[in-house]
Amino acid sequence: MRSAIGAGFRICEFTLTIPGAFELIEELATDDDLIVGAGTVLTVEDARRAVDAGARFLVSPVVDEAVIAEASRLQVASMPGAYTPTEMLRAHESGASLVKLFPMPADGLAHLKAVKGPLPFLPIVPTSGVDESNVAEFLASGAHAVGFVAPLFDPALIEREDYGAIEERGKLLRQAAGCPPRSSSKLL
Repeated sequence: MRSAIGAGFRICEFTLTIPGAFELIEELATDDDLIVGAGTVLTVEDARRAVDAGARFLVSPVVDEAVIAEASRLQVASMPGAYTPTEMLRAHESGASLVKLFPMPADGLAHLKAVKGPLPFLPIVPTSGVDESNVAEFLASGAHAVGFVAPLFDPALIEREDYGAIEERGKLLRQAAGCPPRSSSKLL
């Protein structure tokens, strides 16, 4: 994650499926230049624990109204995962701040465009399947934002502990998304 931050990313998500996730959230949440969140939040208890650790947003792979309501009560953003237009609208109407397109269909761009046609107000955030070759098109097609997972955190680079290469990948992904280069770690 430090390599991603070095590349200029300021929004970081730790999935609760990784060992020590709450501690990692707590550690990075002390940096005022970062917005740190928790992913794979499946219960109200996990939501509370993540926010207690410093999470400012909660991501889930499913639409769970209790988790969405708890995020609202805790005054943090929620981003449940949804695949169908019905699930996405249900998440939005339940108070979700954003809607994660999950799982990403084989033709994610076509799916995004099809949903945004009749539901242009939905703040959809694609993640899996977004890379440097298609990020600009996802954004141009109505994605509210995007998330990078495998294209940034390549498992082979992590295994080799090649954090410099991860940082370079991060810079490439940010550039492909049209983000300006970071001139200072104090810029958001």
